[in-house]
Amino acid sequence: MNFLTLTTDFGSGDDEAGVLKGVIWSIAPGAQIADLSHEVTRHNVLEGALLLERCTPYFPEGSVHVAVIDPGVGTARRAIAARLGGQRFVGPDNGLLTLMLRRAQTLGQPVEIVHLDRPQYWLPAVSDVFHGRDLFAPAAAHLANGVPLRELGTPINDPLLLTIPEPQRTSAGWVCPVVAVDHFGNLSTRIRPEQIEDMGMVIVRIKGRQIHGLVHTFGERPTGELVALFNSAGFLDISVVNGNAAQVLGAAPGDVVEVYSL
Repeated sequence: MNFLTLTTDFGSGDDEAGVLKGVIWSIAPGAQIADLSHEVTRHNVLEGALLLERCTPYFPEGSVHVAVIDPGVGTARRAIAARLGGQRFVGPDNGLLTLMLRRAQTLGQPVEIVHLDRPQYWLPAVSDVFHGRDLFAPAAAHLANGVPLRELGTPINDPLLLTIPEPQRTSAGWVCPVVAVDHFGNLSTRIRPEQIEDMGMVIVRIKGRQIHGLVHTFGERPTGELVALFNSAGFLDISVVNGNAAQVLGAAPGDVVEVYSL
């Protein structure tokens, strides 16, 4: 079975996401396609990279993931495809694959990346403004049909990588920016449990507000209370029980979160 996923910033109201599926099915009729999200904030490559990190490890080995958050479409930026561990990816060379590449390298898994520079695996006519349709979807479909990665293009070893806003150690604890805000208004950081497990009771501070200690579930506190807890991906979130922390705090990606011992 050929599994493909789509991640874009196209939104759900226009035609682009549907067109990608049409192109894929015209080349790989048996493919099963899942939409990870078409609601990535426009042009937000980091948000797309974070979404791929959270979602793609749960798909069967050999799945093909098409990611199109591509503000540089039509410029000199490369189109690429990659094998990272047991998963395959197709998209622009703009840092979208940074976290999955890092994950594969950390785990000692295979890494192979090619520049999609062989027109026989594109659509016959290529628009300057819709490489998702004309390059990425066809390449993904050919991968799903069993075409080897190296047949699609020239191997490269210098993909563009994002600078990921990781936590920084301080004399008092940790400091890290908010990296994402989800549908519920939860504010996500890159702080992991092992980074604070030896700190005992902690205080989390953001936008002049302090949270004393962490909770394991939202149900431990009353509705409307500001809490800090580790999300299902294992990163520290700031949330409001049955509410929206981003709205309550007036917070957004880039705002600083501090964690220090009580």
